[in-house]
Amino acid sequence: MIRIDSTLLEDVSTQAKLSARKRKNHNFHEHPSARVQRMLNAMEPDTYVRPHKHESPDKLEVFFCLKGSFAVVIFNETGKITDLEILDPENGKYGVEIAPRTWHNLVAIKPDSVAYEVKDGPYDPSDDKQFASWAPEEGSQEAAQWVAELLCQIQKKVNSKKL
Repeated sequence: MIRIDSTLLEDVSTQAKLSARKRKNHNFHEHPSARVQRMLNAMEPDTYVRPHKHESPDKLEVFFCLKGSFAVVIFNETGKITDLEILDPENGKYGVEIAPRTWHNLVAIKPDSVAYEVKDGPYDPSDDKQFASWAPEEGSQEAAQWVAELLCQIQKKVNSKKL
């Protein structure tokens, strides 16, 4: 039996804080070839997940917020936000399922945020994600500014509740 408790969430969050990328996965699947990939995804607000989609091979992806809060953002082909969900268990918003071939990213809203992620496998880094050409590369100078602008857009959409 795999147990997911506050001690594990705190440990993974601590590892995320100490990581240069400000995020950390904790895998439950034993090997990248597993048909179903299951993991904790701990993220801090200053991390950047470049928008991407899973196609060729198509992969379904599910996120459940266990701690903290995340914005799950869906984009169209040009990078415009078309859908948004704020996951926050304190507000009764627990999870989302993202269809294959959907441009998306995940933004940590609160410190120590941890999601349980389930995704079709197997994991092959050469074809797992197709990154959006309209979003900057991770680690680039433009990434921090892009995230700041995205957070402003998220806040406006949350305030207006208009998508």
